[in-house]
Amino acid sequence: MKLILTQDVSGLGAPGDVVEVKDGYGRNFLLPRGLATPWTKGGEKQVAQIKRARDVREVRDLGSAQDIKSSLEGLKVRVEAKSGETGRLFGAVTVSDVVDAITSAGGPSVDKRKVTIVSPIKTVGQHKVEVRVHPEVLASLTVDVVSG
Repeated sequence: MKLILTQDVSGLGAPGDVVEVKDGYGRNFLLPRGLATPWTKGGEKQVAQIKRARDVREVRDLGSAQDIKSSLEGLKVRVEAKSGETGRLFGAVTVSDVVDAITSAGGPSVDKRKVTIVSPIKTVGQHKVEVRVHPEVLASLTVDVVSG
């Protein structure tokens, strides 16, 4: 089955890529979740549009990616969350919370799809978060979760 990816799928491709997958994987996983659309001749226009949008969002070159990485790693990111007396959070810190904290700390705007929380953040303290700035550049920063 030939599909056009609309979102980043790990191990398969990036938005705008035309991929060939097994019928069941496409029909039961990619299409229902909106990760891909069926390939058609008219879909080529859609591929061009998705690739243009991706180019606008992505960092152009490796040098600017390194600059963004250094500015991210130099940030002191702090997230306030409600917690109990033992330091356990009521819920968890999400990727959106981390992106908002990076922006409020004066960091560059980061796409939430590029942020990876290494292990679920469910306690007060310092936690590691990774940001894929460029396909070759990975910034790691420490998020300080405080009781709020």
